[in-house]
This record gives sequence, structure tokens and C-alpha cells, in this order.
Amino acid sequence: MDSTIIIEKSVIIIAVFALTMLMAMYSTWAERKVAAWLQDRVGPNRAGPFGLFQPLADGLKLFSKEEFEPNTPNRFLFFVGPAIAMSTALMTSAVIPWGDKLHLFGRDILLQATDLNIGLLYFFGVVSVGVYGIMIGGWASNNKFSLMGAVRAASQMVSYEVAMGLSMIALLMMTGTLSLREISAQQAGMNWNVFYQPLSFIIFLICAFAETNRTPFDLAECESELIGGYHTEYSSMKMGFYLFAEYANMFISSTILAVLFFGGYNYPGMSWAVENWGVNIANIIGFGALFIKLCGFIFFYMWVRWTIPRFRYDQLMHLGWRILIPLSIINIIITGIVILRSEIATYLGF
Repeated sequence: MDSTIIIEKSVIIIAVFALTMLMAMYSTWAERKVAAWLQDRVGPNRAGPFGLFQPLADGLKLFSKEEFEPNTPNRFLFFVGPAIAMSTALMTSAVIPWGDKLHLFGRDILLQATDLNIGLLYFFGVVSVGVYGIMIGGWASNNKFSLMGAVRAASQMVSYEVAMGLSMIALLMMTGTLSLREISAQQAGMNWNVFYQPLSFIIFLICAFAETNRTPFDLAECESELIGGYHTEYSSMKMGFYLFAEYANMFISSTILAVLFFGGYNYPGMSWAVENWGVNIANIIGFGALFIKLCGFIFFYMWVRWTIPRFRYDQLMHLGWRILIPLSIINIIITGIVILRSEIATYLGF
């Protein structure tokens, strides 16, 4: 393989990982600031200007904490749990198209770590592995509260993955591809999928909340019942990994929502910008457009957290199995009828 391709891909992979970590880190700061704004408070304002160094202070605090291990026979699994949670959160970002391409050093550089033709399937596969990190960590903690939290998280994530997958089928029937790059390219010029598949978008958004264990679906770690949930026995950086993985998942799910339904890096007038300002400037603006869209979704996650109370567990299961899954199936049927309307009309003799 050409060494320039290896260097190019290495730089993109490191940049994507760094961006994911940075966004996860500053999402903790943003969460506090949004909470403070909604509750008429100031929020973090001591560490640096506007409290911008607060995430660094929190990270240093977690690093310097004493490592505590419970009396567990599964010491290896106790360490593996947070590692799986963190690595799956980072692996998902590999297939996301962050922009179209840049023309540098006489070659076109795709702004994507790897362009898989089954990118969406890869996303679902890696996300479903993430539940093992929570399940293994909760089970290996040798604590009934941790185990209950892990069982809740596992059943919740498995339940909502079904509705999430079904909501995607209707979208795939329209796009005809699993490649996230192609799905983005098809939405050029405000031709966004959210206008054609609003029900798919709403179902996917609700399932994204459940998959990331965010309020109102945070029953896996509800402090009023389960102390800290699946990470009750964790301390120091292992706990930091779990908390970090939650924010990284939030960032990735926001990006996936923007790519699938809101055109990804596309923005109105992008083709004009390519012709008049060049490929590089147009695609840097495109990355900025994607970033604004995903920040909007991250803000929405935080807004919902401080607005809507937590579901009861039976309500959570009722919503997943009795409302979202039937809605997804109805959406698939309607999409199929709309796509094949001319064939159906011919068959019926109209």
C-alpha cells in the first residue's frame, strides 16, 4: 500500500478520535452551563475564563483518585467493562463522513476515516457491542445495585435497538444504500431526509436517547433507586471511562442524526461555493455546518434532561415494544406503498 495513503488515513483517524474525545470532554462543561442557564444560575466559572478549564480539572481529579476494587472474583472483567464501553464509543466515529473532500498536495483527501459501503450496519453492530461494557462491568462489580443497573441497561438497549433498526429500514428503502457517504451526498441542496421520513427521524431520536442512557431513559443509573447504577463500585479513571463513554456516545449519535436526516455536511448553496470559492473552502464550511447541526442535537439532549422527568420502568418498556416498534412497521409499509405507487396503480388497473 502507498505510504502516503497510510499517513493520510492515520492523520484523519487521530483527528477524528481527538475530536470525539474533545467533544466528550467539553460536553460535560456544556451540560453544566446549560443546566445553570435553565435553572437561572451561573454554572462553572472558577477554572479559567467562563469555567472553560473545568473539564481538565475534573479529569485531573479522576486521575488522582485512589483506585478502589471491590471484593470480586472477576477482577479481569471488572477492568474490561469500562474499556469496552470506551472503545466502542470511539470506534463508531470511523465511518462518519465529516465532509466531502479536501484537495491538498495534488491529491483528493476524503474527510472520513474509512468509507464502508455498509457504514450504517457497522454503526449498529458497534453500538450493540457497547451494551456488553455496561453488562460486564455491572456483573463483575459483585454488587446487587450494580447488577440491577446493568440488567436494566441491557434490556433497555436491546429493546430500543429493535425500533431503531426498523426505523432505518424505511430510510434505506428510499436511499438504497448503507453507505453514510452516499446518504449524505443524496441530500445535497436542502434535499434532507427529515422532510421525507419525519416519523423515522422521531423514532430514531427517541431510541438514541434510550441507547445513550440519557434522561428520561436513565433508569440504569437512577441515583434515587440504585445509588449510582452499574458504575456504583467504580472509582478513579475506570469511572471516568464510563462517564466519558456516555458523552462520546451522545456526540456520535448527534452526528449520525445530522448525517442521516439533516444532510450531514451539506448546506444550501454548497455547489455554488465549490464553483466560486474552491473545494477546500466549501468543504471547511461544510464541516462547520455539520458541527453546528450536531451541537444543536447535543443541546437538545441537555435541554430534555432538565425538562422531562424520568420514566417508570414499565412505561419505558411499553413505549419501546408497544408504541415505537408498531409505528416503525407501519412506517415501513407506508414507505413501500409510496415507492411502489405506480406499480400498484398499474396492477389495480388505474
